[in-house]
Amino acid sequence: MKKKITIAVDGYSSCGKSTLARDLAKELGYDYIDSGAMYRAVTLFLMRRNIDEGERKEIPALMDQINIDFRWNTEHHRNEIFLNGECVEDRIREMDVSGQVSWVSAIQEVRKKMVDMQRSFAEDKDVVMDGRDIGTVVFPDAELKIFVTASIDVRAKRRHDELASKELKVTFKEVKKNLADRDRIDSTRAISPLRKAADAVEIDNSTMTREEQLAVAMNLAEKRIKIS
Repeated sequence: MKKKITIAVDGYSSCGKSTLARDLAKELGYDYIDSGAMYRAVTLFLMRRNIDEGERKEIPALMDQINIDFRWNTEHHRNEIFLNGECVEDRIREMDVSGQVSWVSAIQEVRKKMVDMQRSFAEDKDVVMDGRDIGTVVFPDAELKIFVTASIDVRAKRRHDELASKELKVTFKEVKKNLADRDRIDSTRAISPLRKAADAVEIDNSTMTREEQLAVAMNLAEKRIKIS
């Protein structure tokens, strides 16, 4: 039996890291955990209580009211996120949540709770987890760290196409601005900023197909498994 490893996949918004992590987990037979969805779920929780950035001081006291878990959907063949028992997999992908998630993710108490949960999800499991601080904070000792990137125009087109396929009305310009804002906030926040781990392998998939980037990642994973 092959030795199993922990794989951390980090990168910018809409760079394809979740697609890569999901495909890699499926190919290896590992569990896939979307850490970004967890922060989006917290954001949705706060939005529903009309708590905005100016009311940050109220947020720490609410953390105990948030329960997040993932459940496998046999019909759609995907891991879906549940917020306090409600499936919010599709709702958290909408633009209003995207526009708020970066400032929520920068709150220390939010990050602490999410990191603790992410580590607990991975206990005694073989996982591929994607996010922005997986290789630097959540699993700094992960055997394989991948940092995914792509040009902002490519990322904006992918995101715009995704939203259009769900019949959500938003312009390319709005999507690109949202991504640029999130890049800036995620990269400059004081707590767990988005950055490439020193030992991460970078994959720029601007001109890659889904199959091509998976092939690159599988080659990296197989090499790490072999030497671990």
